[in-house]
Amino acid sequence: MTYTHLVTLILVCIGGVNWGLVGLANFDLVAALLGDMSILSRIVYLLVGVSAVYQLVGASRCLKAAA
Repeated sequence: MTYTHLVTLILVCIGGVNWGLVGLANFDLVAALLGDMSILSRIVYLLVGVSAVYQLVGASRCLKAAA
C-alpha cells in the first residue's frame, strides 16, 4: 500500500465516521473541531471527497483487473 493509498483511505474513514455521527446524533465532528463552514473545514471536506474519488477509481481498476 502506497502512502497516497493510506492517506486517502484514512481520510475516507474520517469522512465515514463524520457522516455516521451526523446521521446518528446530528453532530458534525469536522464542523465542531474546525468551525462551521470555515476555510479549514471546507478544505477537509474537499480532501475527503477527492480521497473518495481516488479510492473509487482504484477499486474499479482492481475489479477490472480481476475480471
